[in-house]
Parts: sequence; C-alpha cells; structure tokens
Amino acid sequence: MNLLMVIFALVAIFAVVNLFQAIKEKNILAFIFSIATAAIFGWFVVMTVLNQGYPPKLH
Repeated sequence: MNLLMVIFALVAIFAVVNLFQAIKEKNILAFIFSIATAAIFGWFVVMTVLNQGYPPKLH
C-alpha cells in the first residue's frame, strides 16, 4: 500500500499541473477531468495518510 499511495500522490500532482495547463489553453473538458482526477486521487492519499499514517502501521 505504501508504494501505491506514492503513485496515487504523483497522479494527483500531475492532475493539478494539468489543471493549470487546461486553464491556460481554455480547454473545458481537460479542466473537468483534471479537477475530478485531482480530487479523487488526492482524497484517497489524504485519507490513507490520516488513517494509516506515513509510513503505514504494520499492525
């Protein structure tokens, strides 16, 4: 779960970067998908850190 959380955090960070690029290019569909991706993956990462801590508890 530890490595998966890091990968999901990277996906959320890239979605935020793409969000600003979509705003700059005025691309509405990319804007919507970037918000959705950043929200879903970011929420998963935040809740995993709050629930299990980082590094995660083994027992």
